[in-house]
Amino acid sequence: MADKGKTTAGKDGAETSSSPADAYIVRNPEAFARNVARMLEGLGKAASAWVEPREKGEVVDTVSEPMADMVKTFSKVGEYWLSDPKRALEAQTSLLTGYFDMWSQSVKRMSGEDESPKPKTGDKRFSDPDWENNPFFEFLKNAYFITSDWANKLVDDSEGLDEHTRHKAAFYVRQITSALSPANFLATNPELYKEMVASNGENLVKGMQMLAEDIAAGKGELRLRQSDASKFKVGENVAVSPGKVIAQNEVCQIIQYEPSTETVLKRPLLIVPPWINKFYILDLNPKKSFIKWAVDQGHTVFVISWVNPDQRHATKDWEAYSREGISFALDTVEKATGEREVNAIGYCVGGTLLAATLALHAQEKDSRIATATFFTTQTDFTYAGDLKVFVDEAQIASIESAMQKNGYLDGSKMATAFNMLRASDLIWPYVVNNYLKGKDPMPFDLLYWNSDATRMPAANHSYYLRNCYLENNLSQGKMELAGRTLKLGDIKIPIYNLAAKEDHIAPARSAYIGGKLLGGEVTYVMAGSGHIAGVVNPPEAGKYQFWSDGPQNAEFEDWVAGARETPGSWWPHWHNWIREGSNEEVPARKPGGKKLKPIEDAPGSYVRSRV
Repeated sequence: MADKGKTTAGKDGAETSSSPADAYIVRNPEAFARNVARMLEGLGKAASAWVEPREKGEVVDTVSEPMADMVKTFSKVGEYWLSDPKRALEAQTSLLTGYFDMWSQSVKRMSGEDESPKPKTGDKRFSDPDWENNPFFEFLKNAYFITSDWANKLVDDSEGLDEHTRHKAAFYVRQITSALSPANFLATNPELYKEMVASNGENLVKGMQMLAEDIAAGKGELRLRQSDASKFKVGENVAVSPGKVIAQNEVCQIIQYEPSTETVLKRPLLIVPPWINKFYILDLNPKKSFIKWAVDQGHTVFVISWVNPDQRHATKDWEAYSREGISFALDTVEKATGEREVNAIGYCVGGTLLAATLALHAQEKDSRIATATFFTTQTDFTYAGDLKVFVDEAQIASIESAMQKNGYLDGSKMATAFNMLRASDLIWPYVVNNYLKGKDPMPFDLLYWNSDATRMPAANHSYYLRNCYLENNLSQGKMELAGRTLKLGDIKIPIYNLAAKEDHIAPARSAYIGGKLLGGEVTYVMAGSGHIAGVVNPPEAGKYQFWSDGPQNAEFEDWVAGARETPGSWWPHWHNWIREGSNEEVPARKPGGKKLKPIEDAPGSYVRSRV
């Protein structure tokens, strides 16, 4: 039965009656009206911040292109269902039956006929008790789930769709259902409505102020704040491991970190991070830093800090990033330490570049990289996940056209694409929290790093999209680099291939299949969690787990079924693997050694460049 209210004592001791409805009643209409006016003023400022750069020609909207692709994709789904009247009627009947059952259940609950416990959704968007206790909001929630499930089923059951179209349709449905959740709107979210009433609309005033600020910060585009950026500063409380920039060129800086042990492994460690994001995901703070941990284990650590490119870097392609990035770093390591052989790590696209470079080096008889570790890296893009939604000939041609103007792709575009992969976690909760609740996001170093976006040079990004996502040339032995056709099978060195079980950017299955194309011994390990947390998982945290030692040459599912699960971090497992390959130690080395004079303190100037 519904709560009929309760009696409480007022300030003067008299009893006053209260009911659940009281939380939805505006108590101060004058203050509420005043704040609505202020909210509309803030909304006007947000609109001006959006319009002004467009009037000046500084921003050109390209929304019509993805919208056209979405409409085209949905039309193919619609063709299947509408081509057969019986099939279309069955689809409509299925939806109406769901609504009717929900209505019947709601009536029974309201009349007291059904007092069985209500099933919990487990969806944190609907955590407020009134999503279950208030019949109106419960109805909205249930209708939303029925409709979104029905829409997803339409895509799943559509026959005759090619795999790419089906993938896009499913992705677009998820985006739409995430956006249209009743949790995202003031009038249909009990938590938001009660917040508005309790504050007499102050939350909306603050929210519109934040919206205007974020559009202005994005120069006409919404730069959604996911963390309180004022609490972080690169080199002061993130990316603080001590070291020196010991070399640089147009493409990157090379950082060597100060040793923390008296002796170190003879073979240095070179880390190739992705240029789509900045390197300090591996050095967020001392407790989370893989770089610091590796130094403390006795590695002489070198890291490539990629430039945040502008118009000058438009023609820097994959060969440039291989030669002026990885090869330049190898030259620097040898000068600084006197060692020719290194252990190398590549993270995400940095790992893909590393794999291509290893295949090139194999043909050129360059044996400086003795072992390689791949963090969530794809070399075969057959099962590359939802990012493939953004990759077909038409969409790549559109991106290439947009890049011609400035010579690069703006970092916000890639950030938006990554956020869309998990819109229910990385977009809409922040829209609700920031602009409807009017609350500042919490300071979180990982999300601060995530918003510290980098640009992509036009030549580099075009090459990557076409050769990897669109044509999958690297896995097929068709990728051409530096005048040579690359073969992954030419890579004979030991490989540590780390994937993450819940990775939505480089799926674990994709990383596993790519590893099977390599010509040497591959140690495949699958960490718990996702693309970031699966990698950045220090042993002291005691979180997650990893799987290793699965059956050799098995299919991915069979490998997972037969692998050994170990609680905690994979970092010590990797370190033992490194030592098994080369365990010799030498006295600790200072950055630059005797041949290179340090240029500046870590983390260097390249990483500080903002979009």
